Amino acid sequence: MEEAGKQNSINNEFQLWIQDNHPIELYTPEVTWQKLEYLHYNPVEAGFTDLPENYLYSSARDYYSKRKGLIEVKLLDPVTRFY
Repeated sequence: MEEAGKQNSINNEFQLWIQDNHPIELYTPEVTWQKLEYLHYNPVEAGFTDLPENYLYSSARDYYSKRKGLIEVKLLDPVTRFY
Protein backbone atom coordinates (compact mmCIF):
# COMPACT_ATOMS: atom_id res chain seq x y z
CA MET A 1 0.00 0.00 0.00
CA GLU A 2 2.83 2.35 0.75
CA GLU A 3 4.47 1.78 -2.65
CA ALA A 4 1.15 2.34 -4.45
CA GLY A 5 0.61 5.52 -2.46
CA LYS A 6 3.99 6.92 -3.48
CA GLN A 7 3.15 6.37 -7.16
CA ASN A 8 -0.02 8.47 -6.97
CA SER A 9 0.38 12.22 -6.50
CA ILE A 10 -3.13 12.52 -4.97
CA ASN A 11 -2.11 10.50 -1.87
CA ASN A 12 0.04 11.53 1.04
CA GLU A 13 1.37 8.10 2.02
CA PHE A 14 -0.80 5.05 1.33
CA GLN A 15 -3.29 3.82 -1.24
CA LEU A 16 -5.67 0.95 -0.47
CA TRP A 17 -8.16 1.06 -3.39
CA ILE A 18 -7.57 1.64 -7.08
CA GLN A 19 -8.55 5.19 -7.96
CA ASP A 20 -10.49 4.63 -11.12
CA ASN A 21 -14.03 5.32 -12.23
CA HIS A 22 -15.94 3.47 -14.94
CA PRO A 23 -19.67 4.18 -14.59
CA ILE A 24 -21.95 1.31 -15.55
CA GLU A 25 -25.53 1.85 -16.65
CA LEU A 26 -27.96 -0.23 -14.63
CA TYR A 27 -30.33 -0.73 -17.54
CA THR A 28 -32.19 -3.84 -16.34
CA PRO A 29 -33.04 -5.38 -12.96
CA GLU A 30 -30.74 -8.30 -13.80
CA VAL A 31 -27.75 -6.01 -14.29
CA THR A 32 -28.61 -4.11 -11.11
CA TRP A 33 -28.68 -7.32 -9.03
CA GLN A 34 -25.50 -8.57 -10.69
CA LYS A 35 -23.62 -5.40 -9.73
CA LEU A 36 -25.03 -5.44 -6.19
CA GLU A 37 -23.83 -9.01 -5.68
CA TYR A 38 -20.45 -8.05 -7.16
CA LEU A 39 -20.17 -5.28 -4.55
CA HIS A 40 -21.23 -7.63 -1.77
CA TYR A 41 -18.60 -10.22 -2.70
CA ASN A 42 -15.69 -7.74 -2.99
CA PRO A 43 -14.72 -8.11 0.72
CA VAL A 44 -14.80 -11.91 0.32
CA GLU A 45 -12.55 -11.80 -2.77
CA ALA A 46 -10.19 -9.44 -0.93
CA GLY A 47 -9.94 -11.91 1.96
CA PHE A 48 -11.46 -9.58 4.57
CA THR A 49 -14.25 -12.00 5.43
CA ASP A 50 -15.57 -15.44 4.53
CA LEU A 51 -19.18 -14.37 3.84
CA PRO A 52 -20.47 -11.05 2.47
CA GLU A 53 -22.91 -10.61 5.36
CA ASN A 54 -20.07 -10.87 7.88
CA TYR A 55 -18.45 -7.67 6.60
CA LEU A 56 -19.54 -4.97 9.03
CA TYR A 57 -19.79 -2.15 6.47
CA SER A 58 -21.69 -4.08 3.80
CA SER A 59 -25.36 -3.89 2.85
CA ALA A 60 -25.09 -7.65 2.38
CA ARG A 61 -25.97 -7.88 6.07
CA ASP A 62 -29.35 -6.34 5.25
CA TYR A 63 -29.90 -8.57 2.22
CA TYR A 64 -28.57 -11.96 3.32
CA SER A 65 -29.09 -12.06 7.09
CA LYS A 66 -31.35 -10.73 9.82
CA ARG A 67 -28.58 -8.42 11.01
CA LYS A 68 -28.54 -4.75 10.09
CA GLY A 69 -25.47 -3.11 8.63
CA LEU A 70 -23.96 0.07 10.04
CA ILE A 71 -25.30 2.14 7.15
CA GLU A 72 -29.01 2.58 6.54
CA VAL A 73 -29.91 1.16 3.12
CA LYS A 74 -33.01 1.15 0.98
CA LEU A 75 -33.34 -2.43 -0.19
CA LEU A 76 -34.03 -3.24 -3.83
CA ASP A 77 -37.34 -4.94 -4.51
CA PRO A 78 -36.65 -8.73 -4.44
CA VAL A 79 -39.48 -9.29 -6.95
CA THR A 80 -37.30 -7.75 -9.66
CA ARG A 81 -34.65 -10.39 -9.09
CA PHE A 82 -34.80 -12.82 -12.00
CA TYR A 83 -32.04 -15.30 -11.22
